[in-house]
Amino acid sequence: MAQRILYDVPTLTISYDYTDEWLYLDWHGSLDDDTVMAGALKVLELLQQERCTKVLNDNTRITGLWADAAKWGSDVFFPMLYDAGCRYFSWVYSPERYSQLSAELAVEQTAAGIIIMTFRDLNPAAEWLRSM
Repeated sequence: MAQRILYDVPTLTISYDYTDEWLYLDWHGSLDDDTVMAGALKVLELLQQERCTKVLNDNTRITGLWADAAKWGSDVFFPMLYDAGCRYFSWVYSPERYSQLSAELAVEQTAAGIIIMTFRDLNPAAEWLRSM
């Protein structure tokens, strides 16, 4: 993968993958509502900057409960992401149950038009996104 890091903070690294033409979100550490929302707004900005339609969202290295941010994501963030051009969102769950519940809440409530698929492992998530 030919990637360029666009953004790097303690809880999130965002890269653009030139081979697959998507944003790769590598979340890490303990997340809360504020860190999730701030990171999501940065994703929106970079998606517009790179003019891509796909996101690979990797939660395999996170912990924490962020249910309010999940609700905000489904109601506010995903519609904005769709308006910015995102059409496919591949989401890899955290192995930690509270983070899984937050992610499930965001996905189940979203009606933005983005096709969202969830996975337990990164490789199938990437393969699915490549096929879109």
